[in-house]
Amino acid sequence: MNSMTKHLVLLPGMDGTGQLFAGFLAALPDTFTATAVAYPADKFLSYPELHPFVSAAAPKDERFVLLAESFSTPLALEYAASSPPNLTGLIICAGFVSKPIAVWSQLAKAVARPWFFRLRAPRCILEYFLVGRDAPRSLIQKLRQVLRFVSPAVLSGRLREALNCDARSALARTRVPLMYVQATQDKLLAESCINEMKRIKPDILFVQVDGPHLLLQREPQKVANIVSTFVQETGR
Repeated sequence: MNSMTKHLVLLPGMDGTGQLFAGFLAALPDTFTATAVAYPADKFLSYPELHPFVSAAAPKDERFVLLAESFSTPLALEYAASSPPNLTGLIICAGFVSKPIAVWSQLAKAVARPWFFRLRAPRCILEYFLVGRDAPRSLIQKLRQVLRFVSPAVLSGRLREALNCDARSALARTRVPLMYVQATQDKLLAESCINEMKRIKPDILFVQVDGPHLLLQREPQKVANIVSTFVQETGR
């Protein structure tokens, strides 16, 4: 592997499959390599129980940057806070450290049950909260396909895990360079998520990209360009 090659380890959103990274992976420079982590689709695991999946994906003999999407943010922060070898940076995309959806928290807790995830989500709901009003039909179809692949019990468990998380201490203990890619049209995360992270870690690099919560899926090239710059700068 030449000195210009960079490696990314990607942690997925709540679906946990890694399948929604396809467009983003294709947009990365040819000099990059990447590992997309997948969590079990048929068994719910808490954040601590998912930690070994990150450790197993981390390269043992080369430097890498960890990228966490939404749900995986608390997991990534706990991992980074442990000062693992070869980790040179952390990227958070549309993530949170606590109370991710404060405005909707009571409703979210009420529907965080397997029955809710057995329902076919209306397109308008997926558009409003996740992919944006102008999302291509192909993305809606792919999202539904991925969600059907994961057990409703697993999805509901992950939602409860996210709603009850508290990674503020882990954020404060993280020492590697950290970049937050913020979706400016995010209708899912509370604005307090951003403010809280700025308060705890004032030196976080915040980069805004116009788009919805699933930013890596809607704006893969824009985010890939931002990620590429960060990885190269932290990998020097």
